[in-house]
Amino acid sequence: MERRMKVVIYSDGSSRGNPGPGGYGTLLQYTDPKGVLHERELSGGFSITTNNRMELLGAITGLEALNRPCEVDMYTDSQYLVNAFEQHWIDGWLAKNWKRKGGPVLNTDLWKRLLAAMEPHEVRWHWVKGHAGNPGNERCDTLATAAADREGLGPDPGFSPEG
Repeated sequence: MERRMKVVIYSDGSSRGNPGPGGYGTLLQYTDPKGVLHERELSGGFSITTNNRMELLGAITGLEALNRPCEVDMYTDSQYLVNAFEQHWIDGWLAKNWKRKGGPVLNTDLWKRLLAAMEPHEVRWHWVKGHAGNPGNERCDTLATAAADREGLGPDPGFSPEG
């Protein structure tokens, strides 16, 4: 069996108001067999979205950027993201056809996209405290807030005020 590349992904999301202008930032890191670190940064934003949507999109964008199956350590300060997998919320949502106690699961378009993006990879989720000096998380926060502040952003096509 072919050994999978080991990749570290940091992701973050931001919104100025919730809903409001928002952005995501993603940092991919891979150390090649010679010990050389390769990094790639991704970011984007929308004129109207939510923080949770941007948190999801940061992770999705990182996974979708991978061009072969990888072992991924995903770092995020979003408990919403980490708990969905570590506390098995996602399993319950799938079993109940994207329903939860309070009604439909929010952001199902992005949750489905995230699950599809994860499919070829082995993903381990790690929560990091935001704004606590973690260099990868801090860089993603900078990318996300800069993206949210860009001029001329279009609306998030999946955003709905009703959720």
